[in-house]
Amino acid sequence: MIMKILGQIALALVVFAGGATARQDGKTVPAAAMRQIYEEVKTPYKYGMVVVPADNTSKIDCPTVFQKGNKWYMTYLVFDGRGYETWLAASTDLLDWKAMGKVLSRSADTAKWDANQLAGYPSLGDTKWGGGYRLGRYNGRRWMSYFGGNVKGYEAGDLSIAIAHTTGDVATAHEWEHAASPVFTARDPGVRWWENRKLFKSTVIRDKQKLTGYPFVMYYNANGDSAVNNVKTRWFERIGMAVSNDMVTWKRMVNDPLVHHPVGITGDPVIQKIGDVWVMFYFGAFWQDRKGAFNRFACSYDLVNWTDWTGENLVSSSEPFDELYAHKSFVVKHKGVVYHFYCAVNKKEQRGIAVATSVDKGKSKLNFIPAGK
Repeated sequence: MIMKILGQIALALVVFAGGATARQDGKTVPAAAMRQIYEEVKTPYKYGMVVVPADNTSKIDCPTVFQKGNKWYMTYLVFDGRGYETWLAASTDLLDWKAMGKVLSRSADTAKWDANQLAGYPSLGDTKWGGGYRLGRYNGRRWMSYFGGNVKGYEAGDLSIAIAHTTGDVATAHEWEHAASPVFTARDPGVRWWENRKLFKSTVIRDKQKLTGYPFVMYYNANGDSAVNNVKTRWFERIGMAVSNDMVTWKRMVNDPLVHHPVGITGDPVIQKIGDVWVMFYFGAFWQDRKGAFNRFACSYDLVNWTDWTGENLVSSSEPFDELYAHKSFVVKHKGVVYHFYCAVNKKEQRGIAVATSVDKGKSKLNFIPAGK
């Protein structure tokens, strides 16, 4: 997650030499295959904004898209100054979206561990590229991972990962059952060096092949204390993983990050499978040209060893509505068209959801409310 860190960047960027750190265990995805993935997923046409705040005090973030019946649904985060809540919107065409209401909201009990932060991401979505994008069930329930905390403010205080669930209709806005306690915190015994500060977005997939030895795999980003040029940095974010047999009990897997860069943020992983290649869409920030935020991807054959794409960005700033940041992706392919949803932030720091497409869909008429109104 992007925090107000620009003042710290100059201190650390002197060590950046370019390129991601990738695990090399003889399972690297070849350059030709990486190029094929890029050509398949690229979206050169920016349609524009599809979800914007109703006022100038709220910010909208982090889309997750799924399908049920003949409709599409999107969960997204709303930050209102106090903390995150998770909302649901619906669409028939992936371009025109209507807000439906909250699915993870704050309660009156401010003593709860997640009283002020509830940033949710529906789990067990269909990972097949161009597939149905439907949410799967396990044990009769739908599942949603989320990060929570009880301190007011923008990603303030301790942030930990938990699992919510529901037996209700995912196509209706209703409150999912919160977790009584998180599954991972930054204070757990044996916490890894890169995640001992705050835990952020998580994506949970179902791996029927059990490539990791487990049916459920979680990818998430976090930040931790690490030294760069003997300077302790607390805002670098990296992506790691965890596994589970039952969606309830989780354990961390692999000590080091799976995908990361020498500085800045590598975060918000989203997983799909194209042919025999697993694709992790993620965003980078403050390590490319020493500025900005942008969407990229990495690939794997086994869900553990990831090869980072070193070519063009999938999405980066180019329009007035995303001139500050263009990041945090969710990508779907439907009827031959690729839709790349992302968080767009303009120079006035207004924040909402935009989409880029693989074919020209025209231009959205939706815009941010003029600042000051």
